[in-house]
Amino acid sequence: MAASCMLRSSFLSPCPQLHHQSTTSKPNNGLHFFTPIKATASTNDAISPQKHRRPADENIREEARRHCSSHNFAARYVPFNAAPSSDEWYSLDEIVYRSRSGGLLDVQHDMDALKKFDGQYWRSLFDSRVGKTTWPYGSGVWSKKEWVLPEIDSDDIVSAFEGNSNLFWAERFGKQFLGMTDLWVKHCGISHTGSFKDLGMTVLVSQVNRLRKMHKPVVGVGCASTGDTSAALSAYCASAGIPSIVFLPANKISMAQLVQPIANGAFVLSIDTDFDGCMQLIREVTAELPIYLANSLNSLRLEGQKTAAIEILQQFDWEVPEWVIVPGGNLGNIYAFYKGFQMCKELGLVDRIPRLVCAQAANANPLYLHYKSGWKDFKPVKANTTFASAIQIGDPVSIDRAVFALQNCNGIVEEATEEELMDAMAQADSTGMFICPHTGVALTALFKLRNSGVIAPTDRTVVVSTAHGLKFTQSKIDYHSKEIKDMECRFANPPVEVKADFGSVMDVLKSYLLSKNSKQ
Repeated sequence: MAASCMLRSSFLSPCPQLHHQSTTSKPNNGLHFFTPIKATASTNDAISPQKHRRPADENIREEARRHCSSHNFAARYVPFNAAPSSDEWYSLDEIVYRSRSGGLLDVQHDMDALKKFDGQYWRSLFDSRVGKTTWPYGSGVWSKKEWVLPEIDSDDIVSAFEGNSNLFWAERFGKQFLGMTDLWVKHCGISHTGSFKDLGMTVLVSQVNRLRKMHKPVVGVGCASTGDTSAALSAYCASAGIPSIVFLPANKISMAQLVQPIANGAFVLSIDTDFDGCMQLIREVTAELPIYLANSLNSLRLEGQKTAAIEILQQFDWEVPEWVIVPGGNLGNIYAFYKGFQMCKELGLVDRIPRLVCAQAANANPLYLHYKSGWKDFKPVKANTTFASAIQIGDPVSIDRAVFALQNCNGIVEEATEEELMDAMAQADSTGMFICPHTGVALTALFKLRNSGVIAPTDRTVVVSTAHGLKFTQSKIDYHSKEIKDMECRFANPPVEVKADFGSVMDVLKSYLLSKNSKQ
């Protein structure tokens, strides 16, 4: 417990000073990359919260600077799942997306430095920051700054205090449709732009903001998107005054999603292809122009997304659920959740991690097919149209990350047909949720795993809702109007047309109330 007491006050301070790494890509030649943390603390450091309000002419960034402290935490890029003998690494200040072999990169933290402090220390630190306005810790992402981007100056952070999203007990839905007593929904769509993508984009755009201040060759940030990535990118770039460029597949996203990057001033290209085609183009463009790539190929995004897993543990008072079900498209998110849970276990905050389930739409299910084949040779698919448009991806960038995560947590992959996901969404909405179609995919996976007995009625289960239902009103309108071709729409609830006279209204109401009473 000695480490738990040391430096407590300095870690509660909001602006760690930086120890910059070299930006030259090279092997470490056997040298130690990380510097051991200095376990020192001033007796003048105040452990209790500041009691006096900051001066009226001082903003929260300036206030944060007054409470700066130093630390020796660090992070770097390494090849994903590299052999222990690998000596390839890159500074986070380099603009690099792939390893020398062309593989994915991962952000590796100095775990030895983090382990200088025990699990109780980290739990107490993270809990102490929840709900505060102290810059930048009012954000659910940046409240875990030491585990995300430890070396970034708080002045460079671009944040809308994202995260800290609602984890609610789906009491009626669980009881009525699944016979479950401990079902929860982590509503990541209750965020700045209505999507979980904010969690990763605050990290990526903050790093770009830092790179531009360092005069790195970055004129803007670009992404391919099926909707939510472009919304998050454009919002955070607009906040920082950084140009954003968005490649969207023409006529394949909802108007509510399209209007967000437009309103935030992004340069939007509507391209006659699907998401995979847009992804190929943005990768080619960013290889030629000084535009920073913002898709989940960029592992910085996953550092923010992993904080949702840590939040779930916080919200359960650091008790671990049995199951977490996540919709999967480009597949970065399932790895991000695994990474967040695994870091908590490795650093002693919890003693185990939950089993993860990745849920895919049957019309875009390459991971599901790979899982059903026993993880044999992966084959991309041609993604067909799905109401879960954000996961309409046939060649996911993060396939290797997803397989690694699922294999290391005894995970499962399930799929949902269009009718199944729309029915599940309607059932959830009927209990007061108003979810997105992607959450309908995750709920369908839950239905199947409950019906097969894999998930028990008393298992604490979390379904991750990735976007707000208000972005998908047209699909809900079509469902409840029974206007979807070849779909029964079993739970449709269309308005009843009635004449404008008292007798007609009474007749309709009596019929409705009698039908409700007969079901009770």
